[in-house]
Amino acid sequence: MRPRRRPDDRRVPQPQDRINENIRVPQVRLVGEDGEQIGIKTTDEAREYAYSKGLDLVEVAAAADPPVARVMDYGKYRYEQEQKAKLARKHQSQVHVKEIKFRPKIGIHDYETKKGHVVRFLNQRAKVKVTIMFRGRENLHPERGRDLLLRLADEIKDLAVVESPPLLDGRNMVMLLGPTKNAGVKPDAKDEDGQRSEEALQSDGDGKDPAPARDAEPQPGAQVGQA
Repeated sequence: MRPRRRPDDRRVPQPQDRINENIRVPQVRLVGEDGEQIGIKTTDEAREYAYSKGLDLVEVAAAADPPVARVMDYGKYRYEQEQKAKLARKHQSQVHVKEIKFRPKIGIHDYETKKGHVVRFLNQRAKVKVTIMFRGRENLHPERGRDLLLRLADEIKDLAVVESPPLLDGRNMVMLLGPTKNAGVKPDAKDEDGQRSEEALQSDGDGKDPAPARDAEPQPGAQVGQA
């Protein structure tokens, strides 16, 4: 019979890197704090060297023969590694999945409102799970829900790509949409400026009379016809 673990029989988590007294090999290839090669030393000598500088001895290549150990400030090293990992996680793109629910007999106004929500989520670079909820005898006509989902996908095809086609899930039908590369992209500023300048030119041309030609002006000494 397997003995029960006692309450105080808990494993103390060990650091990933072997440092200082946890380095058990008889000798190491010692690397200084600035990366200089010091050479092969006994582990006790390497520890004393690190301690004399107020630093730690850290095993950095356990598979080498002999293992490589470096002199460093281990606390500072761990802090820098944690900050790098935190920064990497921060820059990772997080995928959010939003959900919008429709009824098969949804009205036009409600349909347009919910479609607007889908467009907004896609422009936020989120995936959208679109669910058709069947009630009562509505589940006898699943094609109505499928047609509604395909209609929605077709109307927003510039912003959405169908990652999972309409599939029945119990009493519901589900389709998953993902954002395209166009989702969330604002119009090019140059195109907007060009359009505005073209509109300005058109308004100037419509609001002002053309200037008279110089040839039409009376010349000195010429006779002006009487009205």
